[in-house]
Amino acid sequence: MIDIYNNPELYDAIHSNYIRDEKFISKYSQKIRGPVLELASGTGRLSKVILEEGLDYTGIDLSKEFIKVAQSRFKGNGDFFLDDMRNFNLKKKFKFVFIGFNSFLHNLTNVDAAKTIECVSNHMLDNGVFLLSIYLPDPSFLIRDQNILYPATDYFFYKFNISKKDQKRLRVINFFYKEKVNIKNFTENNFNKIFYFNGRQAVIDIINYKLFKSRKVEKKLIKLIEVYKNKIIPTMPIGANVLMTKYNIPEGKILGNKLKMIEEMWVKNDFQILDKQIQKIIKG
Repeated sequence: MIDIYNNPELYDAIHSNYIRDEKFISKYSQKIRGPVLELASGTGRLSKVILEEGLDYTGIDLSKEFIKVAQSRFKGNGDFFLDDMRNFNLKKKFKFVFIGFNSFLHNLTNVDAAKTIECVSNHMLDNGVFLLSIYLPDPSFLIRDQNILYPATDYFFYKFNISKKDQKRLRVINFFYKEKVNIKNFTENNFNKIFYFNGRQAVIDIINYKLFKSRKVEKKLIKLIEVYKNKIIPTMPIGANVLMTKYNIPEGKILGNKLKMIEEMWVKNDFQILDKQIQKIIKG
């Protein structure tokens, strides 16, 4: 499996829609003020929030690739250093220190965790605040039999009270990958049906899952995400009234079936359909 921490472009694509913590960090940075230190700052997703407040910002990360992107992205606005959260010395103290997006969990042992906390303590002002964003898993999730494959969607629906909206997102991903899928399936034409019937987010979720599971960075998929970010869901140009008045089709089951066939043809043809194609469906 590809390591997303060596691929900033892929990392950004996967997390492009994650904004849940930005308002939270912004709220506390406004209240606490700077200087601010972020550990595991990545490519600068949360750095942007701090810098927009005009605060003195420093970020460290263990990924050389991520640091290069962040330095290029903010062009001298803020300081970004290649460093390890378990062992760093910036010779500076901070009023607000935080570790976002579960990044503290990269500490896989108690010793590593303790070293990180000690480094944080050494870099905090007396009136400083340390904010740690972390996932606390259900113990039953941790003690499951590792040799058994569990239905992930059902488990998370039950355990974590996922909203109906997010349940639908997970089901769309699960349904898509039930069949054998390869990179050739990932075309705009193939995704238009999902886009039309399930929305933009469904397409982006499916592509992000493929990116995460890929052994290499598929630039084709990243470009496809950008296509659907800006694509507008179209409105079918022909409705029941047109079929009833122009083609004398009475209201009822036949009308519904003809509309469905026209809609399927229109979606399949990249949201285009000719009059002769409509006429062929009507006569068929």
